[in-house]
Amino acid sequence: MGTGRWDSSAWSSYSTAHVAGKSSAAVFSSKKMKDDFDPAQINVRESRDSADNPNSTPIIVGVDVTGSMGIIADNLIRDGLNTLATEIYARKPVSDPHVMALAIGDAYVDQSPLQATQFEADIRIAKQLQELWLEKGGGPNDGESYNLAHLFAAEKTVSDAWEKRGKKGYLFTIGDEPVLEQVTSDQASKFLGLQTPTLSTEECIRMASAKYEVFHVVINEKRRGFGIDPIVQWKSLLPQRVIVLNDHTKLAETIVSAIQVAEGAKKADVASSWSGGTSMVVAGAIQDLVEVGASTGVRRLA
Repeated sequence: MGTGRWDSSAWSSYSTAHVAGKSSAAVFSSKKMKDDFDPAQINVRESRDSADNPNSTPIIVGVDVTGSMGIIADNLIRDGLNTLATEIYARKPVSDPHVMALAIGDAYVDQSPLQATQFEADIRIAKQLQELWLEKGGGPNDGESYNLAHLFAAEKTVSDAWEKRGKKGYLFTIGDEPVLEQVTSDQASKFLGLQTPTLSTEECIRMASAKYEVFHVVINEKRRGFGIDPIVQWKSLLPQRVIVLNDHTKLAETIVSAIQVAEGAKKADVASSWSGGTSMVVAGAIQDLVEVGASTGVRRLA
C-alpha cells in the first residue's frame, strides 16, 4: 500500500464533509474494531515504493485510545494529519512518507488493545484513522500495552525503505501512562496472531528498533499519579528518545521536529522554525533528543 500523495485540497474537502462541526463521538463512530484493522488477522502491512512515492518512508503513529486519551486521535483527525503530511513534504526530513495509525489499549482488560491501519500516502490515511474504534478502556494497572505496537512493527510490517535501502522508518507511540512490563505469549497469540514466548517490553522495543527509529511521546498535560513515573520509566527504556509534550495539539509539529533532528537538523534551528507558541512547545518537547554528530560521538539517535 501507499500509492497517491497527500493533497491539502482533498484534505479540506474531506474535513468539511466528515469532521468539521462534529463531536468526537460523531467523527469516531465505530462501536467495535474492524476486521481489517485486527492485527491477529493481518499477515503483513507493507510500505512499498511506487511511481508516486519512489523512495517511500514508513512512519507509524501509535496513539493511546484509553480513557481521556481519545483527544490524541481527535486532534489528528481535525488538524494533525494535514500538518504532519504537509510539513514533511515542505521540510523534507525524509522522502515520500507512508503513514500508518495504530490505536493502543491495555492487553489485560481491553477487547481490542491494538488496531492497525494500512500504510497510506494520501487522504486514505484520514479515512482509515476515522474508522478506528476509540475503545476508551484501560485498567487500574498503571500502564498500557504500547509494547504491542513495538512487537507488531517488528513482526508484521515490511518496507522497501529497509529492504532495498537499509533505511529505517519511524515509530512513535503516544500516551500518558507507563508501559506494561511484557507481552505474554497468550496476548501475542490472541491480539497479534503471533506464536512467541512471553517477551519483555525491552525485547519488544529492541525488535522494533532493528528497522525503525523508535520514540515515545509522553502527553504531560493532565498526567495523573502512577506507582511508576512514566517519564522516568520511558527514559530508562528509550534513552534520548523520549519526548515530553505539554500541549497535545502540537503533536504533529513535534513528530516532524523529532524526525528532522534524527535526520541531522539542530534542535535550536528546528524549534525556531515554528512560529509563536509552537516554537516554545517544540523546544521543550525535543530538548532531550540527541543531535546527529554531537560531541558524544552519536551518529544516529541511540
